[in-house]
Amino acid sequence: AADPTVATVASGLILLGVLGKSAQFPLHAWLPDAMAGPSPVSALIHAATMVAAGVYVVARLYPMFLASPEVLTGIAVIACVTMLGAALIALVQSDLKRVLAWSTVSQLAYMMAALAVGSRDAAVFHLLSHAFFKALLFLAAGAVIHAVGSGVLSDMGGLRRTMPVTFVTMTIGLLALVGVFPLVGFFSKESVLVAAEHAASGEEVVAPW
Repeated sequence: AADPTVATVASGLILLGVLGKSAQFPLHAWLPDAMAGPSPVSALIHAATMVAAGVYVVARLYPMFLASPEVLTGIAVIACVTMLGAALIALVQSDLKRVLAWSTVSQLAYMMAALAVGSRDAAVFHLLSHAFFKALLFLAAGAVIHAVGSGVLSDMGGLRRTMPVTFVTMTIGLLALVGVFPLVGFFSKESVLVAAEHAASGEEVVAPW
């Protein structure tokens, strides 16, 4: 068995890198500014691969993190602050891709929260489901921006009639993001909530509070 002190120090240092890589508070501000690239690039690296790498690192090294409940508790607090703060910031954005970017920050916090409450499976499940529906949303946003000639939300409106296919696909992506049954976002978010419930009842190594 690993020495608890070594596990705590090592997982804490790795966590510092993870916070920056997966845009968690307080190292989260860079991600929305990185949305200036083409939408297909955003769909690939900001929904499915690059930003999720930090979550994946924790998932891969999870036994070490489980050996340090203190670090898991820290992850839980950071995840809660990040998911709420990023969601609130997204509400006041005027640019379509920045709304999606802040949403990504919030969803990454859901994955970190799942890890914090002892469920690697729920975290990876939400990582995979988020990759699909957020990539869809970025691609649809790219189509909208190309058609309108602007990413500013106030320049958009009435696109349901002129872009019916984009309207349908983006609506599906948004419903999955919200977690509406029977789309995949419902099941992956539900798995995170179930894991949190189990942790709150004292069934996991993390502090029940």
